[in-house]
Amino acid sequence: MRPSVRSPAVNDGEDSTDSTPLLHGARQTEPAPVCCSARYNLAMLSFFGFFVLYALRVNLSVALVDMVDSNTTSADNRTSKECAEHSPPVKVPHNQTGKRYQWDAETQGWILGSFFYGYIITQIPGGYIASKVGGKLLLGFGILGTSVFTLFTPMAADLGVVALIVLRALEGLGEGVTFPAMHAMWSSWAPPLERSKLLSISYAGAQLGTVISLPLSGIICYYMNWTYVFYLFGLIGIFWFILWICIVSDKPETHKRISNYEKEYILSSLKNQLSSQKSVPWMPILKSLPLWAIVVAHFSYNWTFYTLLTLLPTYMKEILRFNVQENGFLSALPYFGCWLCMILSGQAADNLRAKWNFSTLSVRRIFTFIGMIGPAVFLVAAGFIGCDYSLAVAFLTISTTLGGFCSAGFSINHLDIAPSYAGILLGITNTFATIPGMIGPIIAKSLTPDVSRYFADKLKRLENCIPAAQGTF
Repeated sequence: MRPSVRSPAVNDGEDSTDSTPLLHGARQTEPAPVCCSARYNLAMLSFFGFFVLYALRVNLSVALVDMVDSNTTSADNRTSKECAEHSPPVKVPHNQTGKRYQWDAETQGWILGSFFYGYIITQIPGGYIASKVGGKLLLGFGILGTSVFTLFTPMAADLGVVALIVLRALEGLGEGVTFPAMHAMWSSWAPPLERSKLLSISYAGAQLGTVISLPLSGIICYYMNWTYVFYLFGLIGIFWFILWICIVSDKPETHKRISNYEKEYILSSLKNQLSSQKSVPWMPILKSLPLWAIVVAHFSYNWTFYTLLTLLPTYMKEILRFNVQENGFLSALPYFGCWLCMILSGQAADNLRAKWNFSTLSVRRIFTFIGMIGPAVFLVAAGFIGCDYSLAVAFLTISTTLGGFCSAGFSINHLDIAPSYAGILLGITNTFATIPGMIGPIIAKSLTPDVSRYFADKLKRLENCIPAAQGTF
């Protein structure tokens, strides 16, 4: 991507990366070993940090299914009966000791979306603070705060809808600083030719957190009750914070256990990448066309991602009629595919740049294109398959999996165009990209107030060309 204004603030992404001697492989310090390296230890610990982060974010999506009185949901949504009941009998009875609430579909939409009202506020401040003081404490305390608030979720639910919405917004405030803080840290830790790999490993934890927390939340809801979902993940977050504070450093220069060879490798590879300008050049940043291209890509990707993230468990229950156990496992399946794709795409992107001499610009465009068009095609197709349970799950899984290519596309582009201000750039793009999380669930719930009638009409239109599956998934 090429900016419209040249300045120390926002460099040409391709030139600032591909023109360094390291990328031409000549006479530079050989890459430091991967095994037991400080930079890959950071990648793994941040991987588990984002694992916790997304577990804390999405557990409510499953728990909410069990928190709401089914009579209220049925009366308001009139759950579809066109899809046959297919869940096999479960020997262990469903534990129903958790308190139930009379929340209609619109209220549930506000509860699910409230997280993002706090999340959007701290994006740009988080990036700015991280650029000044480092991302270690900001990221650590962001996850710690979210973990502590999560422990109080059952209490807030008892106090009422307003209290729960406020609590979720406070959790959003804590999580809002995390991605900008991590980007700011990687600007000092990630050698240019390892950016895709390191950042893909780091942020893939978010997808695995979704994969694990969705089915685990379903199991906890089924055999225990929904309150334990929040207690478990809250305590895990506090434990991770202790490890993070003890092990991680903001920069290679301050790391106590990094080898001199690795430190020299990282610092030499970034020598011509980072700006010495202390003040943030806001106007050149805001005038940069590549930045606004990333904003558009980030917003578009997150609309689908956040809508599925918050409403997929409801779709599995209300339309496909899976029970709470099946719901958690099947809702997690698409994110397992995305996690796997993120890991592989990061490796592939760096290999294309280092071994096949693809430019950074070409790699980012190719991976963003696949990660946008592929999910769109399969998500649209998923709306036209009726009650074919297998095909519904398959299309949603493929759609979300292909979205993982974006992790080596626009998601890393902030570091390509302005490494010194990557945290601030991510804060800007993620501010716009948070809007879908705020309004997506509400719009989706509003568009389907009468699930049964909507689904019946759709089936009538499609029954002549797409037969509904009658078997069990």
